[in-house]
Amino acid sequence: MNNAPPRADARAEMPRGFARFRNILAACIATRLAVDTTTQLFFPFLQTVALGLGMDIVVLGRLVSLRSLAGLSAPLFGTAADSYGYRRIMRLSLLLTAAGMFLLGSGAGIWSVVVGMIVSGAGLTGFLPTCQAYISARLPFAQRARGIGVLEYSWALAGIVGLPLMGFLFGRFSWQIPFFVLGGAMLAGWVLIGLLPEATAGVPVVDPERARRREAARKRLRSRSFTPLLVSLPPLRAQTVAGLFDLGPNWRAALAVISANALFYFSQVHILIAHGAWLETEYGLVPETLGLVAFAQGAADLCGSVLVSLITDRIGKKRAMQLGMLGSLLVYLSMPLINVGLAPVIAALVLLRFVFEYGIVSAIALISEQAPDRRGKIISLSVALNLLGSTFSGFTGPWMYTRFGVWGLGPVAAMGTLTAFVLLTVWGRESA
Repeated sequence: MNNAPPRADARAEMPRGFARFRNILAACIATRLAVDTTTQLFFPFLQTVALGLGMDIVVLGRLVSLRSLAGLSAPLFGTAADSYGYRRIMRLSLLLTAAGMFLLGSGAGIWSVVVGMIVSGAGLTGFLPTCQAYISARLPFAQRARGIGVLEYSWALAGIVGLPLMGFLFGRFSWQIPFFVLGGAMLAGWVLIGLLPEATAGVPVVDPERARRREAARKRLRSRSFTPLLVSLPPLRAQTVAGLFDLGPNWRAALAVISANALFYFSQVHILIAHGAWLETEYGLVPETLGLVAFAQGAADLCGSVLVSLITDRIGKKRAMQLGMLGSLLVYLSMPLINVGLAPVIAALVLLRFVFEYGIVSAIALISEQAPDRRGKIISLSVALNLLGSTFSGFTGPWMYTRFGVWGLGPVAAMGTLTAFVLLTVWGRESA
């Protein structure tokens, strides 16, 4: 029998129990509340911000897509997190997001919007998957959906608390104030994440030269000397870039799962990016009322995340994701038919958020075990694909709505979700 003590990365995978784990979860949820409110800000308030900037929703939708396009940097953040620690990358990401929000709120012109979208998009891209990887590294797979489900309460709380507050600020003050409030919240999160213990669980390093460079980089990070760190980084080579997309022996199933997830996400954002304009244009809702709708959607998100934490580990992550897709598909198909009054429209949007949240949070747990030794990388790559899909939806959602109304929303989303379901069902696997 081998009585040797477990390695550091093995200890990170050991069950800690939620009693010891709740302080970490609480800090991550509090920070994610600000991050998720920022992520969702343009969904209900696209037209409000467009009016403040003097743009129409199609133009602003395209600018929001720049924020999503920055998601292509996610594999870089994921690889760096696996190498240098999740906590450091989360804090760097929060600083980037704060800078982007201050630029967006400055109202300094079109270039401040463009740069603010790109910088905040990079920050959001860096934080979200790294936080998920950080939590995943500290929980065994048998409890992973429970932990991820609790973490994703933050997305729901953003709708319950964050977006109604933003609606109040938009309505009572100015379109700029919410951006400054969220930028300050990112700085507070930077302090809070700095109090957490580190956790790393990446690909084992076998190359001595690579190991030497990583250790030198860690020392310079600890000394906060970033110029030598940049000089010490290895040159960008073709094999380095290819390594960002190396998903290991389970690559086919992993690629199927994250691609299906991206299509599923695209379908939802295609609706979300235009639903505020839909409610304002056809039913006369104002920012404060849109905040109340966001509250109801946030409550639905919370129910979906709670359901994940209660049953997904038992019924299986893949099956749970499939159920979320099927439920979303039914709502998408019904949208043109229920657009006869405010009550059925809001009911459909709330139901959609519930079934989508159940599927998408289950997908996070499913993705986290497709390549356990590359967890930061694969979760980040998944987020990059999601945000690439979100980039397209920034173009398609507002444009399709202005041209075809609700018929340009529901059927398009249904096609994307059906494709995702087939992809997951045929090639997806429960774990590596």
